Amino acid sequence: MSGTWDELIQEIKNRLDIVDVVSEQVVLKRKGNSYWGLCPFHKDKNPSFCVTPSMGIYKCFSCGEAGDAIKFIMKTKNMEFREVIEELAEKFGLEVPTSHKSDGSVREIKEQMLKATEVAAMFYNDLLLRNKDNNAEVAMQYLAKRGIGTDIIKKYHIGVASKSFTALYDELRKDFSNDILEKSGLITKSEKGGYIDRFRNRVIIPIQNENGQFVAFGARAIEAGQSPKYLNSSDSLIYNKSRLLYGLYTAKDAIKKEDGVILMEGYFDVISSQAHGIENCVASCGTSLTTEHVKLLSRYTKSRRIYLSFDTDSAGQKATARGASVIKEVFAGLGDVKQFDESYSLTTADKYACEIRVIAPPEGKDPDEFVRSVGADAYKTYIQNAPLFVDFQINSILKNKDKYKTPQEKAQYVSTFVPVLSEIKNKIIRSEYVDMVAQALGIDTDAIKTEINAYERANIPQVERIVKNVTKNDSIIQKAQKKLLSMFLVPDSRFTFTQINDMIGDVAFADEILIIVKSTIDKLICTVNNVKELLEHLYTEFVDKPEIQALLPELVQASEAYRGLSDEDFANTIFEIIAKINQCKHAQEIKHIRKKYQDIDDNDPEALKIQIQLRDKIKNKNR
Repeated sequence: MSGTWDELIQEIKNRLDIVDVVSEQVVLKRKGNSYWGLCPFHKDKNPSFCVTPSMGIYKCFSCGEAGDAIKFIMKTKNMEFREVIEELAEKFGLEVPTSHKSDGSVREIKEQMLKATEVAAMFYNDLLLRNKDNNAEVAMQYLAKRGIGTDIIKKYHIGVASKSFTALYDELRKDFSNDILEKSGLITKSEKGGYIDRFRNRVIIPIQNENGQFVAFGARAIEAGQSPKYLNSSDSLIYNKSRLLYGLYTAKDAIKKEDGVILMEGYFDVISSQAHGIENCVASCGTSLTTEHVKLLSRYTKSRRIYLSFDTDSAGQKATARGASVIKEVFAGLGDVKQFDESYSLTTADKYACEIRVIAPPEGKDPDEFVRSVGADAYKTYIQNAPLFVDFQINSILKNKDKYKTPQEKAQYVSTFVPVLSEIKNKIIRSEYVDMVAQALGIDTDAIKTEINAYERANIPQVERIVKNVTKNDSIIQKAQKKLLSMFLVPDSRFTFTQINDMIGDVAFADEILIIVKSTIDKLICTVNNVKELLEHLYTEFVDKPEIQALLPELVQASEAYRGLSDEDFANTIFEIIAKINQCKHAQEIKHIRKKYQDIDDNDPEALKIQIQLRDKIKNKNR
């Protein structure tokens, strides 16, 4: 239990993993002891964003953004420090000291909304299971046709909404305010005044976030002609459909185990599939696949193997192409998309940035219907044999080859292959596909290669100019003083912070920011045990001083030059830096005295005094 505000902050930092935090927004790829990805703070084309878990920090080497896990959350979610701490305290089940609790905070509103949504889910489920409403029997018949029985209803908390205008409202108004119920999307204002239930006369599918909390609902019409067929909760403080996937809470363990995830279109696709043993499937909640969805999934599958299992009609094929495009966008810059099912394999785990496959049973049924009519085992066979997206694209186009007869038609037809083939960056693999297409169409391979080359010339991506942070050039003495401070941050040093401080002694720092950092380190060295703890405390100390926080990653980077030094070399490095600082100061003093001497009249009594000072300084410099 955390007693004070500072203890709470430290407890939260102890529990935070910066890789996990950053992975919620950035797809990371491990290289050595660091992780790299596309910077979320500017339009990054090549991975320039580095996370160093051993230090608990991140830094973009293009735009200069840097910080620790808490600062990352503050920046990406546009939150204040106090808000982040309160939210994380709630997440970790920690008590916020009374003296620092915010009155009427967003956190308290969210808690009430989550509770109201959970009570609503239980209410709808109870109406269905206990047959407490006239709609319950109709809903049961509808679900039975879909192969959904009591066990599945209980597991997924499926329910029914009454035809009554205020059945849910009358139940929840006793414990929750109108404001909370309306914010939660459970009620809506009536044209006649007052409030009515948002969901009526529908099968209710509760939506849980990845932590299992009830945050929203999908509602399916159960009467013929009822419109719309599906009615979904709107976005709220606790629900963002662009960042949440239906079924992830019940699928995440299976996704990790299978090292792959199946993306489907509808709630019942996921429910039927999971209920029949295909547990690693999820669906978007009434919206197209987003980059946030893909980033979320990348945290659960190391190989980033994603199967697209949408309807096989024209709309489904468009959804497949759109989904693949979003996936490629997220993983751009981290390597190539897997584009060839080679018979050999390399040992490198990160050979590909991601792997996109398509599940498209020829029967033309959606996953729900296919699993119920043909069987889960048959569907699993299609999973095992699912083609890579590039193969799916080419095979889909080849199905229409007999429709094109004239040279003009064939030329137009070949042009549909070109964008697909041009995405294959490996020249050997591209050559294999070009040969395959040429043989299938009965045309010369060189003709296709010419078309690809022309397409690539016409679509050369423009190089985007990155505007880097403008910083003043450090003086020699500033650089030396930064190096001296960085000695505290060398991770493998065998010297204690106190010993390092004693070696540095009473060196005077000239820059105001460096003075503040040094004095803060002086206060902390007796209370921290290692470099990571020192950095964590420094970030907390300077949470309201971003200009000082920005210096810390620079010091960490400088400290890397001194990693692996022997004790003797480490100490000598400190003494050499101090000597350089003293030399610079001495030179500055001589320059200052010379200027004074130049500006004074030779007949002035002070002239001789200044001349003696200058002589002594120069004499000391030459010793």
